[in-house]
Amino acid sequence: MSSPGIVLPTYFVSHGGGPWPWLEDQLPGDWSNLRESLRAIPAELGLKPRAVLVVSAHWEESAFTVQTHPNPPMYYDYGGFPEFTYHLRYPAPGAPDVAARVGELLREADIEVRFDADRGFDHGTFAPLFVMYPEADVPILQLSLRSGYDPAAHLAAGRALAPLRGEGVLIVGSGFSYHNLRKFGPEAAVASGEFEHWLTESVVHSAPGQRTQRLLDWAQAPSARESHPAEDHLIPLMVAVGAAEQDTAARIYHENFMDQVTSASYRLGALPAGAGRVTA
Repeated sequence: MSSPGIVLPTYFVSHGGGPWPWLEDQLPGDWSNLRESLRAIPAELGLKPRAVLVVSAHWEESAFTVQTHPNPPMYYDYGGFPEFTYHLRYPAPGAPDVAARVGELLREADIEVRFDADRGFDHGTFAPLFVMYPEADVPILQLSLRSGYDPAAHLAAGRALAPLRGEGVLIVGSGFSYHNLRKFGPEAAVASGEFEHWLTESVVHSAPGQRTQRLLDWAQAPSARESHPAEDHLIPLMVAVGAAEQDTAARIYHENFMDQVTSASYRLGALPAGAGRVTA
């Protein structure tokens, strides 16, 4: 487990499609780069977090809402996959104590917060976390997006939650750097590449204040709306950035998947002392 005095980085991960970790041999393309980038996160941290707080693209409420179930069920929020994928189990425990702390921090920042005792893990959580922690031995909880996808509101939520980083909680925004299901083929290559280039320049190569402003104005970026007609898969990044707003960042995953879609993941903040470093 993480030790007192250690401040964890935050992450934004491109989480792949549906229950892909259980279907790699049945899906087109090579998923190994994404898989290995997720597996590398626990290794590069060099310690096991107290809990993982996931802000998933697949949960939206009218106010920020925290999952409080002590043993969250599964929420199969996808369609068209083999029958067995609707019976998968990822039995990680929940973290009601961390949920209470999340609520406390958001309220202290005058941010409305609600609690959900029934919500289960959606695939934006259980797919990447299964790869990261296959033994399901780390407590996990989710925080919803807020309807309207206001970047400023999600950056503010991240700022409010920043103390969690020093309390052993790993904050992970789970989405995708490109998400346009109507253009997910060769026609996506240019748009996804242009937007990912802008995103990496903004997250990794911009000074903190400039990074925040660029993300607030993300819709003006090259191919922004082609890449995110609805920004649900981008907005989890804002929480991860807000929680590490003054920190440097690194791109930890990058590829042009099947020569069709460019995708990326990022780490914000320094790794714990002595941990390995993985960048792309």
